[in-house]
Amino acid sequence: MDRATLAHLRHELRTPLNHIIGYSEMLIEDVAGGDPAALGPGLRQIHADAQRLLSVINELVHANAGQIDLQRLSAEVSGPLRSIMAGAEALRLQAQRAGGQQASQDLERIAVAANALQSVITNGVVTPTEQSTTETAAIVAAAGASAEAGVILVVDDNSANREMLGRRLEREGHQVQLAAGGREALDLLQARRVDLVLLDVMMPDLDGYAVLQQLKANAKLRDIPVLMISAVDEISSVVRCIELGAEDYLPKPFDPVLLRARIGACLEKKRLRDREVEHLQALAEWSKTLEHRVAEQVALVERLGRLKRFFSPQLAELIVAGGADDPLKTHRREVTVCFLDLSGFTAFAETAEPEEVMSVLREYHAEMGKLIMEHEGTLERFTGDGMMIFFNDPVPVANPGERAVRMALAMRERVAELIGKWRKLGYELDFRIGIALGYATIGAIGFEGRWDYGAIGSVTNLAARLCGDAKPGQILVSKRVLAMTERFLEVESAGELSLKGFHRPIPAYNVLGLLS
Repeated sequence: MDRATLAHLRHELRTPLNHIIGYSEMLIEDVAGGDPAALGPGLRQIHADAQRLLSVINELVHANAGQIDLQRLSAEVSGPLRSIMAGAEALRLQAQRAGGQQASQDLERIAVAANALQSVITNGVVTPTEQSTTETAAIVAAAGASAEAGVILVVDDNSANREMLGRRLEREGHQVQLAAGGREALDLLQARRVDLVLLDVMMPDLDGYAVLQQLKANAKLRDIPVLMISAVDEISSVVRCIELGAEDYLPKPFDPVLLRARIGACLEKKRLRDREVEHLQALAEWSKTLEHRVAEQVALVERLGRLKRFFSPQLAELIVAGGADDPLKTHRREVTVCFLDLSGFTAFAETAEPEEVMSVLREYHAEMGKLIMEHEGTLERFTGDGMMIFFNDPVPVANPGERAVRMALAMRERVAELIGKWRKLGYELDFRIGIALGYATIGAIGFEGRWDYGAIGSVTNLAARLCGDAKPGQILVSKRVLAMTERFLEVESAGELSLKGFHRPIPAYNVLGLLS
């Protein structure tokens, strides 16, 4: 007898015993719950006879490697086998009379399995058990399933094996899917979520080895644990299954306690793997979101940097953040305007080297820029040595007049230090400021690709004319500016000035400093 035929014969001998032991165990459990209690002694006798048969078959199989003496086997098992067949029939009739339909059906299955075993032993003919190649049934888990329950796929070409194992798993609270062959199992795994596969080795359409290979080669399915259950108990088959990726290998007939433990371990491993995958996916999504946000922030910073080349920092930030109702749109607002320049700059620029002029302007602009930002002013433009700053737009501020005057005093003090340095170099320069308060029309001025933020109105003209009429070192303010700041300023009248563009003389005041 060749090795494959011997393995198949062992499979055929153990499969009916698996049915007898499995169904008797479930019936004994039912009897313990009172359904019906009178069957208990007879069921325990059937279970004991089946275990005795299993021991005899195992002993003969392992003692005669390569051959099985069916005549000796028949002599050894005839007594227990006849006891099982007679007992199953007697208990079936008893269960029928007691109205136990499920028990009667299971006892009939035990009798059928005993007859199948007798046929194999008597005839020595290995005939594949009649099977349904299209059967796939879903068994809904009982209500109140435990938190450890899972979705388990049972794959076996023997319908009795599938039905018995499915019912046992259902009792444990699992949801069960049944497949009659390897191809059907692979199709079902592609269509439904499964937590664990219980896979038979010997199947006619696609055996367990091939199913296992295809499972582990599929990226979507490879993480589903597979528990092999087979009547083939050769060590080579066990090793091959483990090498192909099976979690474990249980021989038929299986020990229900051991099966429960292995299933629990496999399901727990699957849950841990699922959580790991979820965490990795969440981490990947979070990382992707973070990368997107960083890219957005970098783009905002770059955009803000470009805008600050043309607009004040406050306006640039408003444009980027969208924190204003279109700040570039033309609007009207009361503002305080400061105009400042360096007196003597024209003559200096005519006689000095261009590099010297640029050096003075860079130093001057840098120091004035610090003070403008410190006092939250908006720099409207540079015009050589001249600068125009206004307060209260685009960001409204408290006490714009006071801020403008305090900034002007700080500028005068800082430029005085610069003037001392410049005069040592022979540069005859001085500093003056004009400040006015009033309404202006403000908005974007320029063309596509190059915009400035500008203020237009008589208030800007007045500030520019006061600056142009101021003597070196003077800060001239209009009457409205004085009205807002006189409580903390020491001033003197500069008289009524006839300024270009104004029909009547304009009262002006020279700011001497802060009141002590």
